[in-house]
Amino acid sequence: MKAGIELGGTKTVVGIAGEDNGVRKQHRFPTGAPEETVAEAVAWLREQGEVCELGVAAFGPISVNRQREDYGKLLATPKQGWGGFDLVGALEEAFPAARIVLDTDVNAAALAEVHLGVARGHENVGYITIGTGIGAGFVVEGRVLHGALHSEFGHLKVPRHADDDFEGVCPYHGDCLEGMASGTSLIQRYGRGGHEIAADEPAWDIEAWYLAHGILSMLAILSPSLVVLGGGVSQAEGFHAKVEACLREVAGGYFTVLDGSHRYVVAPGLGQNAGIQGAFLLLDQEL
Repeated sequence: MKAGIELGGTKTVVGIAGEDNGVRKQHRFPTGAPEETVAEAVAWLREQGEVCELGVAAFGPISVNRQREDYGKLLATPKQGWGGFDLVGALEEAFPAARIVLDTDVNAAALAEVHLGVARGHENVGYITIGTGIGAGFVVEGRVLHGALHSEFGHLKVPRHADDDFEGVCPYHGDCLEGMASGTSLIQRYGRGGHEIAADEPAWDIEAWYLAHGILSMLAILSPSLVVLGGGVSQAEGFHAKVEACLREVAGGYFTVLDGSHRYVVAPGLGQNAGIQGAFLLLDQEL
C-alpha cells in the first residue's frame, strides 16, 4: 500500500494513493501533540492495510537533508512541543518494513501542482503558502529543490510599506515577510482573520505589497516561470490579481516573464489535496 501523511501546523491529513497518485481514501484531523498526532495517523493507516511506501510532507523547520545527523527531526519550530521531535524515527518504528520519504509540505504541494495541477507544463515553479506562517517550495527542472536545509522564504527581510508601523510577529526576526504578512500578523494587526476582512479594505494593499516584494526576490534568484500562491490567506477575493499587479509595479518592467502575456501569480489547482498528493509523489521522485 502506497500512503502519505501531510503534517501541517493546524491539521494532519493521512491518505492512501489511488490510480495516478489520486486520493483513494483519506482522514483529516487536528494536529495536536507529537505523540498523539503520530499515533492517530499510524492507527488509521494500519486499519487500511500494510504500508509499503510512505511519503511524508511536514511543516517546518525540519531537517530534510539525509546527510545531517538530525535528519527527520523538527527544528526550532514555534509549534509548541514539536521542537526536536524525531518524526521519521517515530514512523520508522511504526512501519519498520516501509520505505519512508520526507520533505516539506510546501515542496510536496509544489510537486503536486507541477505534475497534477495548475503548473503542468512548467519545469520551474515556486509555490507559496500563507497561513499561520509563510512558507515556499520550489520545483527546479521538474524536481524539488533541496539545500543544506530547505527554503525559509517566510523569513526574507522585505522593505516596509510606507504607511506601515506594525512591528511584526516573528519571534526571531520581527518584521520579516512572515512577521508582516502571515495570517498570524493579520490577526495581530486588525483583530480579525483574513476571511473576516472585506476584499476592498486597505489591509489587502499592504498584504499584497509584502507578498510582491517576496516574490520579486524569488523571481530574481530562481526565476520560476510560474508562482502558485496558496494557503488560507490567499483565498481572499481578487487576491492573486492584486499581488500580481503590485509585483509588476515593483518589478519596474525589468523581468520579461511579467510581460502580461499570461498570468504569473495563480491559485492552486488541487485545492486541499495538493499536500497529500504531493506526499505520494515524493515516493516517485526517489525512484
